[in-house]
Amino acid sequence: MIVRDKANFIKGLILGVTFLITLAIMFTPRFGDGMNALEASDRLFNSISKGSTYFIPELEKKTKLHVGNIFHVSVKLRNSELAERVDKILNVAGAKVITEGTLLEVSGDLGQILNVAVKDSNAMFYNRDSEVTAKYGFPGLDVMFGWWSALKEIEKDLTRQKQFKDANLVSSVIKRGIEVGYNFFNIKPESAFSRAGILSFALVFYVIYTLWWGFAILFLFEGIGLEMKAGSKREH
Repeated sequence: MIVRDKANFIKGLILGVTFLITLAIMFTPRFGDGMNALEASDRLFNSISKGSTYFIPELEKKTKLHVGNIFHVSVKLRNSELAERVDKILNVAGAKVITEGTLLEVSGDLGQILNVAVKDSNAMFYNRDSEVTAKYGFPGLDVMFGWWSALKEIEKDLTRQKQFKDANLVSSVIKRGIEVGYNFFNIKPESAFSRAGILSFALVFYVIYTLWWGFAILFLFEGIGLEMKAGSKREH
C-alpha cells in the first residue's frame, strides 16, 4: 500500500484505532449489573418505553363494558402441554372449557374473562409475577404466553363468526395488555424527563460515534490517494 498523504492517513489511523478500542470497551461488562454498553442502553430505552405504554386503565373500562357478552369459540393450540395450561387459565378466569387434546371449546362471559387477562397483565407490568404464579400454579411469563396463545385463537374465531367488535376488543387486550405485560416484565418504568441527562448523552454519543468511524474511513482513503469525485456527464 502506497501512502500518498501521510497527514490524512495518520489521522484516519488514529481515529480508526481509537474507534475500535472504544468499541471493545463498550462490549465489556462494566456498565452496571454486569451489562455491556449495548445492553445498558437497551435497558434504558426499554425503561423509557415502558413509562409510555401503560394502557391498562383504558382496557379495564372497555372490558367491563362487555361484561355479560356471552361467546362460544373453538381454540386450537400447538401442543397438549399448552392446551392444559390454557384450560387452567380460562377456567380460573370463569370460562367453561371442554378440552380434547389440543382443541378447546370455550364459552363464557367475554368481558369478565378479558378483565381477568387485563388484571394479570397489570400485575406482570408492575413485576408482581408472584401474584400471577400463586393464582395459576405456574410462572407468570408462562401464564402470559398462555393468555396470548388463547386470545389469538379466540380473536381468529370471533372474526370468522363476523363478531368484529368483540374480535377488536380481544386484539386490543393482546396488544395493549398481554404483550406489554410480557415484554416489559422486570423492567423499571421511567419517564424520558427523569433520565434526560443520560438519554441526551446516549443520543449525542451515537451521532458522534457514527461520524467518528466515517471520518476514519475518509482520512484513510485520502491518505492512500482514493477520492470520491463527481462523474462527468456524457452527451450523445
